[in-house]
Amino acid sequence: MLFWAALAPFSVWPKETDNVQLPPADPHITEALWQVLDASGFTAAPPTLDSKTLPDAWQPVALPHARPVSLLRQAAAAAPGATRTTWFKLAVPAPSAVAGPLALYAARIKTDGTIAVYVDGHLVHVAQQQGPLWSSARTPLWLVLEKADDGAAPREILVRLEHSRATQVALSSVWLGPTDALSWRYHGRQWVQQELPGMFSAAFLAVGLFALLVWFRRRHEAGYLLFFVLAATSFLRGLHFYVNFPIANDWFAWLTVNSLFLLVTVVHFSIVLLHGRTQPWLTRALIGATVLMALLTLPVLATLPNTPKVTPLIYIVAALMGASVAMAGGINAWGRSREAMLVAIGTGLATLFGVTDWLLQNNFISPEGWYFGAYTNAITFSIFGYLMYRRYVGAITEVELVNASLAHRLQTREAELELSHRRLREVEQRQMLSDERQRMMQDMHDGLGSTLISAIRSVENGGMSDAKVSQILKDCMDDLKLAIDSMEPVEADLLLLLATLRFRLEPRLEGTGVTLLWEVQELPALDWLDPSSALHILRIVQESVANILRHTRATEIRVGTAVAKGGLEVTIEDNGQGFNVDRELADARGKGLHNQLRRAQMLDGTVAWESGPSGTRFTLWLPLERSTQAIP
Repeated sequence: MLFWAALAPFSVWPKETDNVQLPPADPHITEALWQVLDASGFTAAPPTLDSKTLPDAWQPVALPHARPVSLLRQAAAAAPGATRTTWFKLAVPAPSAVAGPLALYAARIKTDGTIAVYVDGHLVHVAQQQGPLWSSARTPLWLVLEKADDGAAPREILVRLEHSRATQVALSSVWLGPTDALSWRYHGRQWVQQELPGMFSAAFLAVGLFALLVWFRRRHEAGYLLFFVLAATSFLRGLHFYVNFPIANDWFAWLTVNSLFLLVTVVHFSIVLLHGRTQPWLTRALIGATVLMALLTLPVLATLPNTPKVTPLIYIVAALMGASVAMAGGINAWGRSREAMLVAIGTGLATLFGVTDWLLQNNFISPEGWYFGAYTNAITFSIFGYLMYRRYVGAITEVELVNASLAHRLQTREAELELSHRRLREVEQRQMLSDERQRMMQDMHDGLGSTLISAIRSVENGGMSDAKVSQILKDCMDDLKLAIDSMEPVEADLLLLLATLRFRLEPRLEGTGVTLLWEVQELPALDWLDPSSALHILRIVQESVANILRHTRATEIRVGTAVAKGGLEVTIEDNGQGFNVDRELADARGKGLHNQLRRAQMLDGTVAWESGPSGTRFTLWLPLERSTQAIP
């Protein structure tokens, strides 16, 4: 911008500068007087200063004022040496009736040394005591002026700028007016240029720290570590936008400059990771430039002085690197990765923002322009935040699809298992019916069938009386009834099974003169009690009752139950004549006792007899739980 063309008419300034006439009252000051004095080094600003002690070399100048910078000449004079002091005498508007305090506002003041402001000869503001300035030049000037003791408004304002001999300063137009009327200008620019980018930078760093914590748990995913390095580097790069250091700091300058090169390199790796195409030549060039620049600007070596006079040339290299990364990333991402293309576009936009700041910082555009370089953090955060959002939503969608697929597969498997279980139950039911038929046939063959065959042969041979035949037929009938009773559902209840037997016994005992005493009590359930086991128990008890009726001549039978020895006991006592238990068990013809013993063993139970002249006591012990449910 040819801002110096605005220096046309200055008729308001008299030829004799000692008697300057102030322009009409206007809060916007766009004209001033200025002069440049040579000095031998940076010095502290005196607390008071009379403008009459300065040389009478004032020249009129329009504000904003920014003389072009010769970058090569400035860089050649980078070593510490002679300095200059530029003075600005502001054309203060005529006093006006203002109730509240006055404020002085300027969008930007640029120098690499001390900034001092004098009001009526008194120092009211100083920034950066001595030495090269590395604090943020994006902070606008804002001063609340106190009225003089006599209540008069400021009459003279001097701005003192110290700088290196080859460096050019810049000063925007100045506003002087009521605080309430000007505060929105200062706070608005402060918020847009510093506070809003600072919030983006802090948010980006917070998300980067979160990515680092995720990487600690998922070391195989390098993208999270790369995202953290990107966030940390971006934060360090923009640190000088928000932090105003009161003293010079070579290491801070080194970190600020070189973080930009590192940031460009990290963005390049991010784009390569997204589009998947290696660029070895560009990668080696970026790494080499980053390492070389870090070594050349290292304060310990001081090969390339890292000062505000040299940095503009260094930033040209960084801008070329950023443009190369954006162009190469866009070309390689075309048609392959939208995410990589988005990052490449963001890199190009951030490079343009940086170039705009570079032009503003070096007086190629008006000093009242806006800094956009701080928003590179906002661009980076927005783009990579959007990528993380897409990845997060994509991961959730993928998990939902996987869950839906698993649910469908699980539903299909459940249907298949249900069908298999139904078929298995049908097979088991058919097998159970077949086993039950086999058992019934075996029982009828071994019991009822064998007895009937013996009876038929005896009748045919004429060796059996009618009473004997009648007894055999009754035994066959009892055996058949027991087989039928065993098929009734007893629901693991031994009492219900014994009650069925009592129902069968009482009619038979009525005509024999034998009294049945039923002393059965409540018993725990037997989970293993199935029809086959029930038949064994009924035959054991029926055999014991039959023996009493046949051999003991008893007149009383007592049936009782009890819980004992971790199982259940069924006792049958009579008052008959008794028998010799050992002899009967030793006699091979005593099949009844042996059958009872065998059937009890098949149930994991035991039987015992106690017999004497006063009667016999038979005990059947059954376990509450069996080691096996199968009946051989």
